[in-house]
Amino acid sequence: MEAANRIVAEILERVVEKIRPGVETRELDEAAEEHCRRLGVVPAFKGYRGYPRAICVSINEEVVHGIPGPRLLKAGDLVSLDFGVKYNGYYGDAAITVPVGEVSSQARQLLKATEESLYAGIAQFKVGGRLTDISHAVQTVVEGAGFGVIREFVGHGIGRSLHEDPQIPNFGPPGRGPVLQVGMTLAIEPMTCAGAWQIRILGDGWTAVTQDGSLAAHFEHTVALTEEGALILSRL
Repeated sequence: MEAANRIVAEILERVVEKIRPGVETRELDEAAEEHCRRLGVVPAFKGYRGYPRAICVSINEEVVHGIPGPRLLKAGDLVSLDFGVKYNGYYGDAAITVPVGEVSSQARQLLKATEESLYAGIAQFKVGGRLTDISHAVQTVVEGAGFGVIREFVGHGIGRSLHEDPQIPNFGPPGRGPVLQVGMTLAIEPMTCAGAWQIRILGDGWTAVTQDGSLAAHFEHTVALTEEGALILSRL
């Protein structure tokens, strides 16, 4: 899993390097798939429940599962990349939201709060804790910064399957759910918005957007729980 997730991190870094005004989102997908071939891994999302691309590219009010295509990136956009691979029978999964050029003050604050909430959640991934300790930490940071937590989507266990139990909401009281134990591997992924948390699905059957059109952000790491604490697998 460490190898799979390191590859995810490497490919995401390469895709982020291509983000600039005037780039079509399908170019990001093509880059991700090309790197999968080069590194000998299978893109985890392509064909998963019928999803047609290797990577999810969600822009501005799009929360998750945006399908790459001819859309052009423009200065001021927020671009969320969600990506996974399968390698030697194990899965890696991570997400990052990046600005295209200069973005609004609100966008910068949303990015900061969302990324901070991810690490606050990871900090609660401790032996003997409870699953919703992670959830509560995420919600506390996000709402403390004046933003909303998307409630329809959750983090998840990950390993030999892309999505495994348990599900990890990004909100709720602490001290509930399974006891956290050494050997658990979780994909912790706050999804947030600048307005109300309600979402709707577009006509493509995949792209989730905020109902009120407010900006959204998404950060994710795959994390393993060791005797020494949480180990982030999906970074270089």
